[in-house]
Amino acid sequence: MLSQVYRSGFKPFNQRLLPWAQSTAVSRSNRVQPSAIRHVRSWSNIPFITVPLSRAHGKSFAHRSELKHAKRIVVKLGSAVVTRGDECGLALGRLASIVEQVSVLQNQGREMMLVTSGAVAFGKQRLRHEILLSQSVRQALHSGQNQLKEMAIPVLEARACAAAGQSGLMALYEAMFTQYSICAAQILVTNLDFHDEQKRRNLNGTLHELLRMNIVPIVNTNDAVVPPAEPNSDLQGVISVKDNDSLAARLAVEMKTDLLIVLSDVEGLFDSPPGSDDAKLIDIFYPGDQQSVTFGTKSRVGMGGMEAKVKAALWALQGGTSVVIANGTHPKVSGHVITDIVEGKKVGTFFSEVKPAGPTVEQQGEMARSGGRMLATLEPEQRAEIIHHLADLLTDQRDEILLANKKDLEEAEGRLAAPLLKRLSLSTSKLNSLAIGLRQIAASSQDSVGRVLRRTRVAKNLELEQVTVPIGVLLVIFESRPDCLPQVAALAIASGNGLLLKGGKEAAHSNRILHLLTQEALSIHGVKEAVQLVNTREEVEDLCRLDKIIDLIIPRGSSQLVRDIQKAAKGIPVMGHSEGICHMYVDSEASVDKVTRLVRDSKCEYPAACNALETLLIHRDLLRTPLFDQIIDMLRVEQVKIHAGPKFASYLTFSPSEVKSLRTEYGDLELCIEVVDSVQEAIDHIHKYGSSHTDVIVTENEKTAEFFLQHVDSACVFWNASTRFSDGYRFGLGAEVGISTSRIHARGPVGLEGLLTTKWLLRGQDHVVSDFSEHGTLKYLHENLPVPQRNTN
Repeated sequence: MLSQVYRSGFKPFNQRLLPWAQSTAVSRSNRVQPSAIRHVRSWSNIPFITVPLSRAHGKSFAHRSELKHAKRIVVKLGSAVVTRGDECGLALGRLASIVEQVSVLQNQGREMMLVTSGAVAFGKQRLRHEILLSQSVRQALHSGQNQLKEMAIPVLEARACAAAGQSGLMALYEAMFTQYSICAAQILVTNLDFHDEQKRRNLNGTLHELLRMNIVPIVNTNDAVVPPAEPNSDLQGVISVKDNDSLAARLAVEMKTDLLIVLSDVEGLFDSPPGSDDAKLIDIFYPGDQQSVTFGTKSRVGMGGMEAKVKAALWALQGGTSVVIANGTHPKVSGHVITDIVEGKKVGTFFSEVKPAGPTVEQQGEMARSGGRMLATLEPEQRAEIIHHLADLLTDQRDEILLANKKDLEEAEGRLAAPLLKRLSLSTSKLNSLAIGLRQIAASSQDSVGRVLRRTRVAKNLELEQVTVPIGVLLVIFESRPDCLPQVAALAIASGNGLLLKGGKEAAHSNRILHLLTQEALSIHGVKEAVQLVNTREEVEDLCRLDKIIDLIIPRGSSQLVRDIQKAAKGIPVMGHSEGICHMYVDSEASVDKVTRLVRDSKCEYPAACNALETLLIHRDLLRTPLFDQIIDMLRVEQVKIHAGPKFASYLTFSPSEVKSLRTEYGDLELCIEVVDSVQEAIDHIHKYGSSHTDVIVTENEKTAEFFLQHVDSACVFWNASTRFSDGYRFGLGAEVGISTSRIHARGPVGLEGLLTTKWLLRGQDHVVSDFSEHGTLKYLHENLPVPQRNTN
C-alpha cells in the first residue's frame, strides 16, 4: 500500500519518500501495480478515486478511458486561464479551483507538475499600483491640492512586469497548496537551459528529486530575461521553447510524463475558428489531421495561439505523452475540468496516435440523422417491407443468434444476478414472439409519418396543415436485454427516426448480430446507415452530452441507469421512468377467486420487470378473513418474502420484517403489504409513495372501481387486471421503446405514436400579413377542413 498523505506541513525527508520513487531518475516503466491501490480520505468537494497507475513504457494512451492510469501529469495553465479579463491581475477563484484539483490528484499518488503563466499579469497589476501611488504623491506635492488630475499610466515593458510578478505569483501558489498540506517549488527556465546538455541534466535531476519528495514543481519561462526564440530551431526534431505551450511539451517529453493537459480559453480544437458558423469541436485529433483545421487568431493574452498549442501537442505525442487541450475558464466546468480529463470523461480535444477502425460516435450520429431523413421519405409500404424482412431474419437466422447469445451467457455466468441472466437470455420462443411483434409494428406503420392531424383554411387560398413527422435521432441505452434491439429498431424504422443504440457489454455478441441483421433489412431500400450500434468506448455520460446530435434519449434498464441518465443528460429530453413501484389495492368487495390469481401474476410471473407488483394494499375489513389467508398462503408457496407496512405490522403480534421504506422497487420475490381503511386512503398512499407507473384496483363494485380509475394519477390504471399488462406488446402497440411516467409528450408504454412529433405546413398564394391588418383587403376565416383518411390496406 502506498504511504499515507501527510497533512501537517513539510515532513522529514525519509517520511516524504513514496515507495514508487526510490531512485533519483524515476523511469516511466516504474509504475504502481494494480494491486497497490492507495486509500485516502476525501477532504474536498472533489471525490478521491483510487486506481492502478500503470501503462506500457514509451507509448501514449490510445483511448480516453486509459487516462485514469496516468501517473505523471503536466498541467499547463495558459495566460487566459490565469489572468482576469482586464489582464491586470490573476483570476483567484479559478486558480484556487485548479490548485484543489491538482492537490486531489497529487494525493492519489500521482506526480503533478504545473507550467503556469501569470507572472506578467501579476507584475503589471503591482507596477500599475506603484506608479499610480507614486504619481499621486508627486502631484499632491506639486499642486498643494487634494484633488488629483487624471493620470496617464505609461506602457509597461513585459520583462519588467515578469520580474515584479514572479515572486508574488509563487507566493500565491504556495499559500494555496499549503491549504492541502502540499509543498510546491518554483523553477524558472529559458530556451537556453534546454540547449545546454549540463543544464538539461541539472533540470532533469532537480525535477525528479522534487517529485521523489512529493513536491509539486511549478515551472515557468523566465520572462524577465528570456531571449528571443531561435528561428527554425524546432525543425531539427527538437521543439524550441518560445512560449509556455512549447515549454510544457518539452518538459513533458523530457520528464517522460504520461499526460499533458493544456488549459486555454476555448473548449478545445475546432475544425475552424471558434465562433464561426460551421465550427465543430474535434473530439479526437490524429497526427496528419492539420490540413482539415483552419486556425484563427491567438487568445487575448499570451504568446501562442491554437496553432502553437497543436504543434506543441503533436510534438509531445510523438515523444510518448498523451495530450488533452481543454477550456480552463468556463465557470461551469473549470471546477472539475482537470479531474474529469484524468477520469477519462469526454472533455476538450484528445490527441491520439491510434485511429479507431470504425466511425466516431459523432460521425455515427450524423449518419443516423442522414439515414433517418431518407427513411422518413420512403413510402409507408417500403418501411413496412423493411420491418417484415427483419422479422423474417429473426426466425431464419435463429441458430446464429442463439449461438451468439450463448457466448454472452457463458461470459456473464457468475458475474450477473439470476434476474439479469434471465433478461440476457434469448430463446426460440422469444425470437418468435419478437417476429410477431415486429409484424404488428409493420402493420401500424402504414399510417404514421406524414399523417394529417388537422387542416384549417386560414383565409382564401391559404391552407394550414399539421402533420406527423419523426423526432429526429434517438439514443436508446439498454442493459442486458438484446431482444430490445430489434424492437426499438423496428419502431424507429416505422416512425422514420435515425437511431443510435448503446447496449451493455454483457450482450455484446447478441447485439452485434442483431444489429447486422437490422442493417441487412434496411439495405433493401438503401437506408442501411439509419440504425447505428455504438461500439466505441464512449461512456454513457459522454453520450448524454451530445445535444447537437441527439434529440431524445430513451433508457431501458434498471432504475439506477435511468436516474443516472436523467442526471447526466445536458439539454436532451429523457423519456422513461426511474422506478416501477406498482400498487394493487384489494377492496373490501373484491372477488375471492380473482385476487390470488391477480396477485400471483403481478408479483411472481416476472418479478424483475418494471411492471411487477411491489406493494399490496389491503382493505382493513379483509384482515383475518379466508381471503387474506389465501393471499398469504399463496405468497408463501411462491416463496415471496413479505415486508410489513407500519399499519399492517401494528395489527400483528408476530409480524414479518417491517418495511424500511414504503417507496421501494424490489425487482425480486419480495412484496410490501400495507393496510388501508378506504379507497381514498389507498389513492392517497399511491400518490405519496408510488412512481406513477401502474396501479390496480381489485373490486366487484363498479362505482368504487371507476372512482379509483378516475382519481389515481398514474400512467396506467387498471381494474381487475394484472399490473403486467402494462406493456406495449400487450397493448397492441407491437412493441415499446419503454414506459414513460413523464407528463409531457408520451405517457405509459411508448410505441410508434410516442416517437412522432408534428410540423405545420402552410400553402398560400402571395399572402402577406399586412393584407390582414385593420385597413387590409383580407379577413381571417379559420375554418376547420376535413382531414383526409389514408388507405391503410
